[in-house]
Amino acid sequence: MMSEPKKRVTIQLKTTIQDGQEREENQLEAIGFFFNKKGLDVLHFTEKLEDDAEVSTLVTIQTEKISIKRSGAVSMHQQFRLGQKTETVYQHPHGHIHMETYTKQIVYYPPSKGLARLAIDYMLRLNGQAARNHTLELQFIEEDCE
Repeated sequence: MMSEPKKRVTIQLKTTIQDGQEREENQLEAIGFFFNKKGLDVLHFTEKLEDDAEVSTLVTIQTEKISIKRSGAVSMHQQFRLGQKTETVYQHPHGHIHMETYTKQIVYYPPSKGLARLAIDYMLRLNGQAARNHTLELQFIEEDCE
C-alpha cells in the first residue's frame, strides 16, 4: 500500500492549562508537512525556541491514540490513550521531568477541504505534583500546492 504524498500545511497549536482559577495559554504557528502512512495520519513540523535552538515534532494520529514525539533541544514521547494513564520523561537542557498523562477526551476531524482539527483534553502530573487540566488544540490547513 502506497502512502499519500506529503502535503505542506500551516499548523496552529494552542495549549491551555487550567489550575483552579489560574489559566495559562501558549500558542504556536508553524509550517510543516502532513501525510497518511498505513492508515496513520502524521504531522511533522519544526519549531524554533527563543535561543534559536530547534525542536522537531512528530504527531501521529490514530483512533483512540495520539503520539507526540519531540526531539532536538528538548526530547519527549508523550502518548495520549483515551481513558488511560501514560508516562514519559521530558528531557531538556536543565534536567528531566517525569510526566503522567491521563487522557479524558480525543476529538479528531481528519482533513476535509484542506482543514483538519485535533483536540485533546487531559490531566497532567509533573514530577508527582498535583495534576492539572490541560487542553491541546491543533489545526492545520493544507497550502495550495499547484
